[in-house]
Amino acid sequence: MKLSILIPIYNERATILEIARRVQAVPFDKEIIAVDDGSIDGTRELLPQLEKDGIVVLYHAKNQGKGAAVRTALARAGGDIIVIQDADLEYDPRDYAQLVQPIIEGRAKVVYGSRFMGPRMAMFFWHMLANKALTLMTNILYDAILSDMETGYKAFRADVIKSIPLRARRFDFEPEVTAKVLKRGNRIFEVPISYFGREYSEGKKIGTRDGFVAIWTLFKYRFVD
Repeated sequence: MKLSILIPIYNERATILEIARRVQAVPFDKEIIAVDDGSIDGTRELLPQLEKDGIVVLYHAKNQGKGAAVRTALARAGGDIIVIQDADLEYDPRDYAQLVQPIIEGRAKVVYGSRFMGPRMAMFFWHMLANKALTLMTNILYDAILSDMETGYKAFRADVIKSIPLRARRFDFEPEVTAKVLKRGNRIFEVPISYFGREYSEGKKIGTRDGFVAIWTLFKYRFVD
């Protein structure tokens, strides 16, 4: 099976070349689609190096958000399995093997990599608490037993995610896609992954406002589509 690895990018000058190298090193049949979401820190000047290495690079004229970048990449993806890869170094592409194996074996259509099931470093307490609360809300509203709804490592059988109407523009992508996957009767398989959290001084972007948006998103898509 061929993987389509989607990399949304915004202001990741310090890490984009290294994460691209790590993704390319993973021994899978794959295509890599990176979307620069209006970076203004010099990231764009580095992206021609990715194109020389065979990575498809798409550009947003201005910043629209992670969800919008994922949707742009998804429209271009032609693989059998879709994997979302953040452009920082918090998630390790060497975890792809366990992330996609349940899909390859036909045991699942959607797999999430849980940061709470594997080794982790520098996860903030309040982020953890907010994540647990959002995950609990997801489980109650959608009759699930997830441990990490907000994980950045999500893998989908391509036909599953491409059949879902996605509207998220920012970090509300995570609760929206989770809600709509579960509403369509797809159980989510979780596997442990490693996590190397970074500090805000290193470019971490998600904040308190995104937590409130996630709450609203979970409630909204329980009743509408």
